[in-house]
Amino acid sequence: MLDDFTWDMRGYIPRYHIASSAIGITYQAAERIFQLEPDPPAVTELNEYILSALEKKDLKYFSFFLHHYEPQLNQRLKTFLGTPYEAERFLDMKLSCREQMLQKLMDYDPAKGAEYATYIYPFLRDAMLRFRMGEEKWSVSSLTSYKMLRTMAYLHHNTKDAVTEFAQKYNCDLALAEEYLKVVRGIRNEQPFYVTDEDGEETGEDVAVDDSWNYTDILWNGTQAVKIQRAFEKLNFREQTLLEKRLAICMTCGRVSSWKNRPTFEELAVLFEGSTASGAERAYRKATEKLTLLAASEGAVRAVRIKQKSKTKRKKKIAAAAYEYQADCDGEWGEISLDFENSSAVIIRLADWDTTISNFYARKVIQYLLGCDNDKLPKEAMFAFEEI
Repeated sequence: MLDDFTWDMRGYIPRYHIASSAIGITYQAAERIFQLEPDPPAVTELNEYILSALEKKDLKYFSFFLHHYEPQLNQRLKTFLGTPYEAERFLDMKLSCREQMLQKLMDYDPAKGAEYATYIYPFLRDAMLRFRMGEEKWSVSSLTSYKMLRTMAYLHHNTKDAVTEFAQKYNCDLALAEEYLKVVRGIRNEQPFYVTDEDGEETGEDVAVDDSWNYTDILWNGTQAVKIQRAFEKLNFREQTLLEKRLAICMTCGRVSSWKNRPTFEELAVLFEGSTASGAERAYRKATEKLTLLAASEGAVRAVRIKQKSKTKRKKKIAAAAYEYQADCDGEWGEISLDFENSSAVIIRLADWDTTISNFYARKVIQYLLGCDNDKLPKEAMFAFEEI
């Protein structure tokens, strides 16, 4: 049992702290809760941390594993939850996954050939399902029954003959399938029932709602507005005024004015005495960047910072260039090599927090740079986008 283990983290502190405040937990904090300062000692293979934890009976090596494994765990949670998701719920489910990983640590047998990250994979999905099962008002006898009910809900919502499909999938008789269908219909009458797809991930779709309104979009837009408002309120008065006037929007009432009548930078300079037009423009761009970073911290957008490392010209045009990029403007930089003549790119090194499978941030950088005019390629830039 883990009672025999120590967990001595002296010399290490959390890199990101979750502060107690009225605005709650930020997405950046929730996604980086296992990060340590300083970085753990480097190893050749991630599994070496787990082997050291078992051999030395010291869970600090488990913490070292989590430090590096966290981006993969984040991606699994995001895939399971879909978008949008609440930072608090994300963190609670993440901590449930950590608890499951600890419980299964003693059962891990390296001699069987699988690395711990591979071994733990199915147990993490069970931890997510068990967490969601605990959130719902209704209850069942076991996780297995819960999975079967979720399958029936999916089949009931997506197939013409759910009973037959269910019976074939679980090799059971039609009478048992009918019983599961009755339970699913009963649950629908008690509360919203969010079904899963065939892999167990939430679809974000309430099967009890059958009219034409897109409630997910309405909720998403409302949630985004609150996050942007919170980020905006963290700016100082000058930054708020510059953004509102230059963007022709009132952040109090949401009213948008015509861009034809928005003030020029010369007029904004007059508004703030002692400033020049170029000074007002620089201040505006700094305010825009600050708001982007704050919005990314709230989870309203994702942000990428890029800087040009080198470039090669041919016939006065940039034929190739190398760029470094930083995901969410945080962590170690990645690198991308771009061939503008062939509209292609190669990812040299992934940035911290980029997804190892989909290369989400790197693909956004490539799309952004290949879409720029060749003579207007930025030396440094930061841009934002929604995570889809």
